[in-house]
Amino acid sequence: MACQLEGSTVANPSYDRAMDQDWVDGVVREYDDREGFGVIDSPDTPGGCWLHYSMIEAPGRKALFAGQPVRFTFESEVEQDGFAFRARQVRPSI
Repeated sequence: MACQLEGSTVANPSYDRAMDQDWVDGVVREYDDREGFGVIDSPDTPGGCWLHYSMIEAPGRKALFAGQPVRFTFESEVEQDGFAFRARQVRPSI
């Protein structure tokens, strides 16, 4: 998304590129229920995608387990505990 400013095109600073991202499929590699974070594996996030429990979109207790399939969006080019990807939204697959 861009906006016009006196004949030039500049990036809109309020645009969040993660909100425009497609959902991808993944599998929970590990999840520490006590600490509230884990890692999702997906071909779209080589090396893994870090996740925090606050990004889990599910009713009731927000927890995942290793091997659980999920759908998620993520942001890239971040540095989060050694991972280049960070989950933005995570939904357990049904």
